Amino acid sequence: MRRLIYVIAATLGLVAPPLQAKAASAGEAEVCAACEAVLELALANPRRDADRARDVYRHPAETIAFFRIRPGMTVADVAPGGGWFTRVLVPYLGDAGRYIALDPFAGMAGRSPSPDFATSFPTKAAGWTGVPASRIPAFDSTRVPAALNGTVDRVLILREVHNFQRQGTFVRELATAHRLLKPSGLLGIEEHRAKADAPDAYVDGSKGYMREADVIAAITSHGFVLVARSEINSNPKDTADYPAGVWTLPPSYALKETDRARYQAIGESDRMTLLFRKRG
Repeated sequence: MRRLIYVIAATLGLVAPPLQAKAASAGEAEVCAACEAVLELALANPRRDADRARDVYRHPAETIAFFRIRPGMTVADVAPGGGWFTRVLVPYLGDAGRYIALDPFAGMAGRSPSPDFATSFPTKAAGWTGVPASRIPAFDSTRVPAALNGTVDRVLILREVHNFQRQGTFVRELATAHRLLKPSGLLGIEEHRAKADAPDAYVDGSKGYMREADVIAAITSHGFVLVARSEINSNPKDTADYPAGVWTLPPSYALKETDRARYQAIGESDRMTLLFRKRG
């Protein structure tokens, strides 16, 4: 399927010249003239038909562009879950790129790691994307081969910081990301955002929300520099104060039918979207 994307892109003249980034002026994101067209093809793939309803909340095109991900890169996706972003990233990265899935749940209370994640996830991802399982490596994040250190362009942690916070594994996952990234590599973070004045008890991870300032402080104190922040995944309708936490909102609807129409009207959570560069 990835080959088909490139054939179509080449036919339309979208990959001539090749997908190479132009260096922008200092402090600006690199520009890839053909990336947008290839990303549109990946997003339009029929394999995403069941995913597309959430695009309005997850903004995949804008998020991937903000994280400066380009075809041909190596991207490590921490806790890919049901593969919502996998179905975009694998075809978008293309034949020259590499998608790596990491399972961070080893040692987490109540979150058991899959004992066969290294084989089960590639098999599932192959079914989702049409790409051979052999081209979608997967690892327990505590047992990533040392050969991968310093080879990854981007590490993504999407809506998982609260789990790391409540389980005390955030520093461990940041250390793994730091080891994997190239010297110029970037860490992309998306996380449910608490109000800036939310009480400490509400941002211990158990409600799914984190204060943006706390997330930035934790990451910058463990080997990263904040490069940019974005409001592309913000939702001002989200009051972020529900007793049942972020799972009150769609798609979880923790309260079942109670006030369902109200929460449906709010939509998915307000989210911070942050980009960090590896330091040192």
